[in-house]
Amino acid sequence: MVVQQIVEIGADPTFLLNSKFTQISGIAPKCVYRNLTAAELYEKALTYEIGSSITSTGALAAVSGAKTGRSPRDKRVVRDELTEQDLWWGHHSPNYEMDDKTFLLNRERAVDYLNTLDRVFIIDAYANWDPKSRVKVRIITCRAYHALFMTNMLIRPTYEELAEFGEPDFVIYNAGAFPANKFTKYMTSGTSIDLNLTRNEMVILGTQYAGEMKKGVFTLMHYLMPKNGKLSLHSGCNMGPNGDVTLFFGLSGTGKTTLSTDPKRPLIGDDEHVWGDDGVFNIEGGCYAKCIDLKPTSEPEIYNAIKFGALLENVVYDPVGRVVDYSSSKFTENTRASYPIHYIPNARIPCIGPHPKNVVLLACDAFGVLPPVSRLTHDQAMYHFISGYTAKVAGTEDGINEPTATFSACFGSAFLMLHPFKYAAMLAEKLEQHGTRTWLLNTGWVGGKYGVGSRISLKYTRAIVDAIHSGEMDAAEFDTTPIFGLEIPKSLSAVPAEVLNPTVAWTDKEKYTETLNNLAKMFTKNFENYALDGAKFVGEDMCKRIVTGGPIPL
Repeated sequence: MVVQQIVEIGADPTFLLNSKFTQISGIAPKCVYRNLTAAELYEKALTYEIGSSITSTGALAAVSGAKTGRSPRDKRVVRDELTEQDLWWGHHSPNYEMDDKTFLLNRERAVDYLNTLDRVFIIDAYANWDPKSRVKVRIITCRAYHALFMTNMLIRPTYEELAEFGEPDFVIYNAGAFPANKFTKYMTSGTSIDLNLTRNEMVILGTQYAGEMKKGVFTLMHYLMPKNGKLSLHSGCNMGPNGDVTLFFGLSGTGKTTLSTDPKRPLIGDDEHVWGDDGVFNIEGGCYAKCIDLKPTSEPEIYNAIKFGALLENVVYDPVGRVVDYSSSKFTENTRASYPIHYIPNARIPCIGPHPKNVVLLACDAFGVLPPVSRLTHDQAMYHFISGYTAKVAGTEDGINEPTATFSACFGSAFLMLHPFKYAAMLAEKLEQHGTRTWLLNTGWVGGKYGVGSRISLKYTRAIVDAIHSGEMDAAEFDTTPIFGLEIPKSLSAVPAEVLNPTVAWTDKEKYTETLNNLAKMFTKNFENYALDGAKFVGEDMCKRIVTGGPIPL
C-alpha cells in the first residue's frame, strides 16, 4: 500500500493498516491520500474526476451524477439488541430496518469496490465543537470532491491532533460510485445508505451526493447526544453582543438561514447544533448552503464565501470564463455550496455559546392564518416543535394554487433516531431549566392565503426578531388567538398592528375562521402519527402535556 500524507503532519503511515476497522473490514486500497489540503484535492479532482472545474471565484465545481439530493427512502438502520428498544421503529419512523448480516454484505461490497481503485481519499476529522462531546470521524471515499466536502463540513484537526488521532469513533465507507445489489434483502433500489450503531459504521452505495455523509454524521448525533443527556437540533444559531443566544428552527423556505445569518450577531452555525450541559455548540465545521438564485445583494455572506477552498455542487457555469449561473436549475434545484464556517466574516470561532435565551420556530404559512409572531408556552413549544410545520404553494401546471401543508417532526424528521416526543421532552426540560423563551414566527402570508393576501415583508420579520432580541417583545401586551390559543403582541414599534393580528388583517372574517379551523385539523391529523405511541417513550403525563399544546378545532 502506498500512503501519501502531508509531511508536516508527522502521522504514522500505518494509521490505516493498524486500525481495527481496517482489520475487521478488510479494506486495503492500492493508494491512500489522507487529509490533503484544498489545493491538493483540487488537483486530484481536476485530474481524475470528469465535470470538475475551478470557477471564476476560485471554488471547485463538481457534479454528483444521477443523485442530486438525499435518498431518505434508501436509508437503512441495523435493528439489533442495542437499537431494538431505544430507536423509533414503525410506520411513520424514518428508520427503515435492516439486519446485521445484510449490513455486512453491503460493507463487503463497498470495501471490495474501494480496494479495486487506484486511489482512495481519507479524511480524519471531528464532529462537535465542545471538546467533551467530540467524536472522531473517518471518511473513506473514492472521490476528491467528497474529501473536500467533508474537510469543509467537519472540524479540521491540527497537525498535532492528526498525528495523535488514533482510532476513529465512527467510520463512513463511501463507495457511492458503485451500486447496491437491489436484489439483496431489504434493498429497494441500487442505492443504499446503511447505518450500524453497534459497529459505529456507515456504508454508502449507489449515490455520490455528498450530503449523505453530512447527514449521516448528523443522524449519528441524534442517537449519541440524547443518550448523554444532550439535545441534538436541526437549527441555525447566532449570538448577540451581550451573549444572548438564539436558536432558529425552520424547514426550507422559511428563512432559517437568512435570519440566523445576521451581520449584527456572530454566527455559531447554520444547520446542526447540540444543546448540552454548558450551552450550545455546533456539530459542524462548515456550512452547506443552497445556492439556487443566489445573489450578492440578498445573501452577501454566502456569496462571498464561495472562493478558493469552497465547493460548488451541480451548478452550471460558463465554459470559458467559469462564471457560475446561480439561476440555472439545469441539473437540479438543489444546487449547493460547501465552505468552512470561518469563511463567514462574523462566525464565532470556536462555535460554542451559552444557553439560549430565545428559541424561534419558523413557519411559512401560505394559508395566511398564523400570526407573524406568537409567544409559546412550554407545552405549545413542544407541540409545534414536534409538528415542524410549513406550507408550500402547489404548482400551477393544472391551474391549482391551493397551499399544501408540510410537516417534518422536530424540523428534521428524516434524521431522527428516537421518537419525536423524546426530543420534545428534552427541549421542554432545557427551556424550563434555563428560562428560555419560545416564539413562533410566520414568514409566510398575511391578510389572506396565497393568491389573496401578501407575503409578510422581510423588513417586518427582521423587526420582529429585533424586538425579541431587544426585549421589546417581553414588555408587550398580548391577545390570544382563537383555536390555536397563541399569544400575540398587541403592538410593536416597527410593525403595523394590523399586520400582527390576522383577525384584523383578514377582511373576510368567516373565511379566516374557516381556514384557521381547517389548518388546525391538519395539525391534529398529522399529530396522530406520533401521539399513539408517544407515552411509551416519555410517559403518560408528558404525553398529555404535549398534546394539550396543540389547537382545538371547532
